[in-house]
Amino acid sequence: MAIALDLKPLGRWTDETFVALCRANPEFNFELTATGELIIVSPVGASSGRNEFRVAGQLWDWDRDEVKGAAFSSQTMFCLSNGAKRMPDAAWIRRERWEALELKQLDGFVPISPYFAIEVRSPSDELQPLQEKMREYIDCGVQLAWLIDPQTRRVEIYRANGTVEILDEPEQISGENVLPEFLFSTARIF
Repeated sequence: MAIALDLKPLGRWTDETFVALCRANPEFNFELTATGELIIVSPVGASSGRNEFRVAGQLWDWDRDEVKGAAFSSQTMFCLSNGAKRMPDAAWIRRERWEALELKQLDGFVPISPYFAIEVRSPSDELQPLQEKMREYIDCGVQLAWLIDPQTRRVEIYRANGTVEILDEPEQISGENVLPEFLFSTARIF
């Protein structure tokens, strides 16, 4: 479950003030919406944590030698083009985009949107905010995004062309042309 605080009356968050907040409170995970809402992301339970790890593990395993790009865990902050600061449960960036970043940018929040993003719904997560987050990813340049819902055994696939496909109890999910030859197995998630 995430808690959103409307801190707009205090002024607009700058990159510097948001980074300072995160560094001063390392025991918390924060996200920031494009409209300036501060979101406190609560820790997940054991089953959700295992699911996130399994998702990130399969993504990493697909490109473990990092020839195609770079994979990231749920603790990685991405600065989206709309000003939001988001941490997908797993993400991936094509190699040429990753290598184009300056060395100093690699130690901070990633200043670009990922090419691919995954969110895994926890039992405490409401569906609608996650769906809005998926649409935000696509609006900010993510080419493919998956919302995996272990409770309903569904996967929502969001594509750059604006289409959303819902799969009921899929055994595998294809990375399509965004992640060539990546086949994600849902067996350990569902």
